[in-house]
Amino acid sequence: MSSRRSVMIVGNGEVAAGAAAVIDAADLVIRFNDCRSMGAGGSRTDVVAVCNTGRPARAMLGSAEWRKSPAVASASEIWSVRDPIKFAALRAPLAISHPELDDFCDDYTDQFTAFCHATGKQHVVIGQSIHEGVDAALAEHDPGSYVVPSSGLIVIAEVMARHPDDDIAITGFSHTGWEEHPFAAEKRLVDAYISLGRLRRLADTNLLSASQGD
Repeated sequence: MSSRRSVMIVGNGEVAAGAAAVIDAADLVIRFNDCRSMGAGGSRTDVVAVCNTGRPARAMLGSAEWRKSPAVASASEIWSVRDPIKFAALRAPLAISHPELDDFCDDYTDQFTAFCHATGKQHVVIGQSIHEGVDAALAEHDPGSYVVPSSGLIVIAEVMARHPDDDIAITGFSHTGWEEHPFAAEKRLVDAYISLGRLRRLADTNLLSASQGD
């Protein structure tokens, strides 16, 4: 029987103190967008999960600094968290409910595909079934009105689907930010996953080392 692999999902919030070495020792490390977690959150980066629509996508693709950054350069995969079909369908209702988000659904998936092709990386587009599964799971946690789940939660769901038997840890998740993400409900959902043993938070590196054993 193969041993469990360790997966670290490192958000751009405050990373657990002293966690850099533990993160870098994982089998798979996933960071987000501009990878602000680099440094205190270690340096290993296998996957960069990007917001592939709207202003964040345009900013990253237009930035030579982002393209050449150590995290992006070392990553073997780029994950686009927003399925183009899902976001194309959101454009019309958002034009009514949130007219200020007129460029929110502008899709840059093809440009990320081209970037990956040019740099020898694999491009993964997280499918709308993951997004819709997250919406359904959030419905049990009183999310109120929101536009879309956060990229972090989409990636957590994707990793749990890909790695159901592996050790999945998260850090750098403050569950705060843009008001149109349902962060309070997301925290409740993540806490529920933790209580079920499906993932854990990286908090105390001494406890973490003890829990990993050999």
